[in-house]
Amino acid sequence: MSVRRLADDAVQPASFSFTEENMAWAKEMIAKFPEGRQQSAVIPLLMRAQEQAGWVTKAAIEYMAAMLDMPLIRVLEVATFYTQFQLKPVGTKAHIQVCGTTPCMLRGSEELMNVCRSKINPEPGELNADGTLSWEEVECQGACVNAPMIMVFKDTYEDLTPERLSEIIDAFEAGKGDTIKPGPQNGRFSSEPAGALTSLLDGADKSGQGV
Repeated sequence: MSVRRLADDAVQPASFSFTEENMAWAKEMIAKFPEGRQQSAVIPLLMRAQEQAGWVTKAAIEYMAAMLDMPLIRVLEVATFYTQFQLKPVGTKAHIQVCGTTPCMLRGSEELMNVCRSKINPEPGELNADGTLSWEEVECQGACVNAPMIMVFKDTYEDLTPERLSEIIDAFEAGKGDTIKPGPQNGRFSSEPAGALTSLLDGADKSGQGV
């Protein structure tokens, strides 16, 4: 596993605090844990901080340590261990996570990464010129049947071609990412076979679809 460090001080904001809405959410989350175990809320709170700021800043880590009465090093250990936490600025409009694990690799994830290299930045983890887009290669995200796929924020976009990914990137860059429906991008409803059914055919019609 590669070493993960916090971003340079030059890009770190001076402070962090939850919005009023997120603070109310955080208090509810902490209250779910038994007395004396409130520190167990560190992961969801860090994730909420990331959603608010776009990435996990040094100030956010210090804020969580104070809120949960945890040693700073403990929160730092959590933030640097889990790759779901972004430790430096990512695209303000979209951070694209391309699955590179075997099923996606066999179905063309390298071509998807080439699109990202061309349209965003040749290097993963780096911003585009406007600071609005970034990308990285990640491990399995659980949509193997619909490979290849990407994740943007909390949504997955599956059954991708390089051309479709290019369109998705353009939509997010234009601020119209909400016009792209998550899930399969090739007409599949879910994760059923891309062609006709090949098993469990009892009661199926001639097209191979269940009746």
